[in-house]
Amino acid sequence: MKFLSVEEARSFAERWLPAWTGNNPERLADFYSDDAIYLDPGVPGGVMGKPALLAYFKKLLAYNPAWVWTQIEGIPMEGGFLNKWRAVIPVKGATVEIIGVCLVQLDEAGKIRRNEVYFDRSQLLAEIAKQKAETA
Repeated sequence: MKFLSVEEARSFAERWLPAWTGNNPERLADFYSDDAIYLDPGVPGGVMGKPALLAYFKKLLAYNPAWVWTQIEGIPMEGGFLNKWRAVIPVKGATVEIIGVCLVQLDEAGKIRRNEVYFDRSQLLAEIAKQKAETA
């Protein structure tokens, strides 16, 4: 496996991260291999395989169509990169900004074979709870 350069990581992220915005899960899933493994705080046990991943992305993106993800830094590692990112997430009348990291490992075809997303979601969950309480 090769190491991605900082520039290769940046270039990949510039194509991939915009696919998280909007509600087009098929476009996002196209970045992943058929046997991809994905996990985030919402699915800590992970999602395996493109059909399961696409089903998860359909729910996730439908709930968050206007969030925007940008790369802060790409740190090369064997087979991919560590992606330090910023997400700006609208929650009804408010906006939450989160900084996190994710492991991105690519297969030989340049598709994501493993994507592990890590961040503190306490601020996001608190804002969601606040918005629900205000509408209840």
